Amino acid sequence: MKFPVVTVTLVTAALIYVVWDQTQEKPSPVDPSRFTNLAANPVERGTVVDWAVDQVPKLCEDAIDAATGSDAHTDCLKRSEKREPACRRAMADRFPGMITSEPVFRDLAISAMNCLVPQSARLE
Repeated sequence: MKFPVVTVTLVTAALIYVVWDQTQEKPSPVDPSRFTNLAANPVERGTVVDWAVDQVPKLCEDAIDAATGSDAHTDCLKRSEKREPACRRAMADRFPGMITSEPVFRDLAISAMNCLVPQSARLE
């Protein structure tokens, strides 16, 4: 039987990537003041979506009127986490890569928040 060189190489490369990724510094949370004066200091779409994702715990708390750590709050967070990739793709399809005006920022932020924590979650 032949030694699986290709398989061993791919598994090794995957493990090296995982270790490398875990050693990378995680970005700090986005300061809301970053979104002032967008005409002079535009922001990337991904930064706005990251900020909206950071707001999910508070959105879930407001949506279901339950305290942080409750079963309902945890369930809301899990549902939001599952929706995040689809929401990111939807925002990428609908909005430009650089956000240069307050109305576009507002529309993107509200759309992302509504996608992550839909109205139906707020009504339950």
